[in-house]
Amino acid sequence: MSETQDTSEGFTLRRALPLIAILIAAGLGFYFLRDYLSFETLRDNREALIAWRDSNYVLAAAVFMMIYIAVVAFSLPGALVMTLTGGFLFGLFPGVLFIVTAATIGALAIFLAARLGLGEQLAAKMDSSGGRITQMKKALNENEVSVMFLMRLVPAVPFFVANLLPALVGVKLRNFALTTFFGILPGSAVYTWVGAGLGEVFARGETPNLGIFFEPQIIGPILGLCALAALPIIIKAVRGGSALPVEE
Repeated sequence: MSETQDTSEGFTLRRALPLIAILIAAGLGFYFLRDYLSFETLRDNREALIAWRDSNYVLAAAVFMMIYIAVVAFSLPGALVMTLTGGFLFGLFPGVLFIVTAATIGALAIFLAARLGLGEQLAAKMDSSGGRITQMKKALNENEVSVMFLMRLVPAVPFFVANLLPALVGVKLRNFALTTFFGILPGSAVYTWVGAGLGEVFARGETPNLGIFFEPQIIGPILGLCALAALPIIIKAVRGGSALPVEE
């Protein structure tokens, strides 16, 4: 082996360290924090949290956003509870703004770590490999905004996956950031709204109705947004464009 090859391998490993750190933190966080970032913890500490917010509103908002960024960036358990907490402490607005901004920053951290570590090399290999993989990557790159917006809107796609995969196929940073912010806004608004009503839920000794997201009056408009996001892809496919990979 040449000295140049060894240096290249070491450099690649160093570039991958941020992504490795995120994966390790995700595993440790799931093991140690899953019992702390929970609805029960919020319920048991609600009075102390409200008192702290009332006496240190700006600090409380800043700390909340930093914790939310860490939860998303390190894929820690409890993102839904954090969203409910944001609504509980700060209301629908500005709570949803704090939540969406923090979630977008955390998602960008994963995206950049993956791109710096593996994404550029993997995207280059896909481009040079040819065949169906290259076609699929090209189709995604030609419809980044529509595809990314759909990935954010459809709750079936895990948030971590929607953060990681775009970096590995060369999605533009600007498109990733914009589709993340606006794509997660509808769902975040729903759960922030649920969180804003937790005071009454706690007073009745009940648990929040997290299934509200799938009620017709909620999921209907979101599915409508999904249809609008998919429309450019469908139109391009009908017109004979390269929106979808085809068999030669």
